Amino acid sequence: MAFTKRSHRSILKRRGSISTAVQAVVDLVAVMALSLLLIQKQIGALTPPYTVMLLILGMGMVFAYNRFGVYRSNSSFTRKALTLFKAWSLAFGFLLVVGFVTKQTEVFSRLLLGQLFLGGYLLQVLLQYLSREIQIRVMVHAVPAENVLIVGTGKLASYLQNKISGNPWLNQKVVGCLELPSAAQNSPARAGATLYESSDFASLKELKVIGPLDQMQSIIESHDVRTVYFAIPLGESDLIEDLYFQLLDRHVAVHWVPDIFSLLLVNHSVREIAGLPVLTLSETPLTGTRLLFKALEDRVLGLLILVLISPVLLIIAAAIKLDSRGPVFFRQARKGWSGRVFHIWKFRSMYVHQPEAGVIRQATRNDPRVTRVGAFLRRTSLDELPQIFNVLRGEMSLVGPRPHAVQHDELYSKGINAYFARHNIKPGITGLAQVRGLRGETSEIERMQERIEADIEYINNWSLWLDISILLRTLGALTGKNAY
Repeated sequence: MAFTKRSHRSILKRRGSISTAVQAVVDLVAVMALSLLLIQKQIGALTPPYTVMLLILGMGMVFAYNRFGVYRSNSSFTRKALTLFKAWSLAFGFLLVVGFVTKQTEVFSRLLLGQLFLGGYLLQVLLQYLSREIQIRVMVHAVPAENVLIVGTGKLASYLQNKISGNPWLNQKVVGCLELPSAAQNSPARAGATLYESSDFASLKELKVIGPLDQMQSIIESHDVRTVYFAIPLGESDLIEDLYFQLLDRHVAVHWVPDIFSLLLVNHSVREIAGLPVLTLSETPLTGTRLLFKALEDRVLGLLILVLISPVLLIIAAAIKLDSRGPVFFRQARKGWSGRVFHIWKFRSMYVHQPEAGVIRQATRNDPRVTRVGAFLRRTSLDELPQIFNVLRGEMSLVGPRPHAVQHDELYSKGINAYFARHNIKPGITGLAQVRGLRGETSEIERMQERIEADIEYINNWSLWLDISILLRTLGALTGKNAY
């Protein structure tokens, strides 16, 4: 008899524990105690302004620590310490912003704030380290490790085996992996997988295969397995329903790890819509407030840069007019965010000529079409400066994947999987590929693929700090070996 009634609760659940709740309280109390100690030592007593300061810092910690998932992470201690530093810096930054906005910064001791920032962080790192060591030792001696079985032998199964084995918090022991039927085992790789290679899959230990799938029941019994993980390719997901019903009567916990890593993931995430789990495989990172911040970055910095480079723009325009006949600017159709076509602005660097119908030939070294001034502009990338107007018009960003000619988009998209994934964000004057030296002629498709990989890496890791870093690195890349 089949059960059809479904629970009304959300299928997505954020798991918590008493230990993480206690750790959060301990960290907050420790920071408050250190603050009171410093205030007592340097100020003499807790005054109303410092009381407000502690309240704001406490609220900032609650928000920032939840934002970075400080207490939801079971990663290595080094990574957790880095996450804690980011969250603590955000909480402290929030406190300073409030102080500047309310013009109350002069009320507080800078020495005290500096000591609180450094001492508060080190104190929390120490507390988290002690808590981690105590819990691991208690768990190892008090609770026997739970035997788990992985169904699947692919890359994801290997990754899962290594993560479980290397995580003492899970207190699980992988007895081995089950090999899928040959049809599933030999299924061809997804097209997107050729472009996406996560560093998380590097240096994985060899899988421990202990039998075929049809021996699952006997292996569960002989190894006293309490948990089963499904790490099955997307093309074989029809196996899951049958296996799941087989395991319901075996008194084992069942987990499904979708093999989304065989796809090209672009800004992927897990979220909930009306109680339903949603795996986002591809999405622009510019949503909500992120889009607002990116627009503010482009407009504010764009205007500032335009003011600073205006004299340079005038000098270059005059040099182009004196060097050869023709217009100062060159405009060309490019595809931007979401594939929308716009016309990019550049300084003209070639003699005026009639191109072949429907053909755009890339410039090469010592190209006879390039003028004397144009050669210098291309070598120093100064021909790209007029794109600041595209930025101010909202067609481009200061930082993003470089837009290619429409004809080149059509050409390279035929040889590179998921080529157009780079259009999930605004194109930029400079980008991650450019500061890595992946610029200039792309006569070989492998070189263009490297550029696309860098573009997608940028999309997956976008942040304002990454943009600022790329802008600073661009200053040193303007005259790189690939510029001409």
